[in-house]
Amino acid sequence: IAPVPPVASTTPDEDIAWMWPSSGSLISGYDDVKSKGLKIAGKLGDPVYASADGRVVYAGSAVRGYGNLVILKHNDTFLTAYAHNQALLVKEDQQVRKGQKIAEMGKTDADRVKLHFEIRRQGKPVDPAKFLPAR
Repeated sequence: IAPVPPVASTTPDEDIAWMWPSSGSLISGYDDVKSKGLKIAGKLGDPVYASADGRVVYAGSAVRGYGNLVILKHNDTFLTAYAHNQALLVKEDQQVRKGQKIAEMGKTDADRVKLHFEIRRQGKPVDPAKFLPAR
């Protein structure tokens, strides 16, 4: 009888090596009431990167309050959202790689140039700072 391999402490869906979607400084963090994600400063046209490998499930401007928005599906557990972009560089159903430039920072539906970044776990916003590497 073959030995049974040990069970991993996390499910494969939880095991994503995330990266920051922008090099800008943090304007504000996650707040369950006021902000469902991180606000990251930048200049108009700064690159916005995919935080992990995934598939574009939405690219457009129909979600009120988010401006030009990209949503990536990483697996059955996680989605990421990238809002207020000036330009979207990906299309729905496109596969993207971690670190790929997916948009240019802007201020659509926002008071200033910034990236609003969310990580959603099973549809619910979670604090991205708990997943992103320290910097």
